[in-house]
Amino acid sequence: MILHGLKQATGGASVSIDIFQNKINNVSPTNTIDDTDTLQLYFNDALVFPGLINSHDHLDFNLFPKLGKRIYTNYTQWGAYIHQQFKYEINNVLQVPSELRIKWGIYKNLLCGVTTVVNHGERLSLDDALITVYEDTHDLHSPAFEKAWKLKINNPLKRKLSVVIHTGEGTDEEAGDEIHRLISWNILHRNLIGIHGVAMNTQQANHFKAIVWCPQSNYFLLNKTAPIHQLKHNTSVIFGTDSTLTSDWNIWEHIALARKTSLLTDEELYNSLTIEPSKTWGLNTGQLTPGKDADIVITRRKDKKKDLDAFYEVSPADILLIMHQGKIRLFEQELLPQLAPDLRGMHFSLVKINGSFKYVEGNLEALISEIREYLPEFVFPIEIIGRQII
Repeated sequence: MILHGLKQATGGASVSIDIFQNKINNVSPTNTIDDTDTLQLYFNDALVFPGLINSHDHLDFNLFPKLGKRIYTNYTQWGAYIHQQFKYEINNVLQVPSELRIKWGIYKNLLCGVTTVVNHGERLSLDDALITVYEDTHDLHSPAFEKAWKLKINNPLKRKLSVVIHTGEGTDEEAGDEIHRLISWNILHRNLIGIHGVAMNTQQANHFKAIVWCPQSNYFLLNKTAPIHQLKHNTSVIFGTDSTLTSDWNIWEHIALARKTSLLTDEELYNSLTIEPSKTWGLNTGQLTPGKDADIVITRRKDKKKDLDAFYEVSPADILLIMHQGKIRLFEQELLPQLAPDLRGMHFSLVKINGSFKYVEGNLEALISEIREYLPEFVFPIEIIGRQII
């Protein structure tokens, strides 16, 4: 497959991208690649970038509304509050079978152009997921909520795995002390990947392989986020959304908020969604270069804005095509005539997102119907038009 008429988000001339055996085979100036034996898709000066990497989500928690009505000093205070004040809402969502909640969590990410999500929690071991669900980690929830965390962090059988853990999610003294205890008890000197790190200082950051920055979740709970502008000099910064318990379903809203903070440059923020998490998790994606997995997102360019300015204007409605490991998972309705011969016999759902019609792989209509048997009041961010075999 060859994709023509694309403009890279990081600048440069228009390009064509040749896909072969689920990998990027070649990236060349537009129309210099020609192979009459393969499918060729033509775009009109569209924006292209690697599939986004969401480095923190709880896939089974994305049917929750945001829970919390005030600002908290740390995550333990918030946890105690919502379990006391929102028992009905929590039990209502948890009655939905976890398989259905996880499937929606995957679609939530896919609809926004995320092709890799790092799930935090128990290993899911999913088959045939529409995006990469990365789980090659040793997940601990947090020092406050993980029983025997001091023993678990020093488990020699998992020494080769990075420890991924919520830490420093607060604005009080306890939040900072928690990070110190975590570092002190890492006797085996395992790679630590901290989530949130709102209370983290630069000295502590030296002890972490990376920090997952989730600014929208932080501001909702704490009205404060991590000092990423300082921490970035001592550790890698990678981007995460957390679940809808504390944030919006749409990662582009998170990205817009992050940009407004000016804690990272435009290039650094872009890299926190692409190349930096690729390095952190050891993925073969995050760049549009030969040999990388063909995880690709193509979108309209609003007002013909250039480079990263165009990237930061993207919304789910603007997405024209999402490719995951060479397979087309989502595409704009207008591309159907070009794609129909190559996708013949495959099941797609036609959905409407903010007035824009998309074909999404799988039976979303059935998934939503099943979820509504348990949560009839849940409002999905898409409208199902129908399902068809192309």
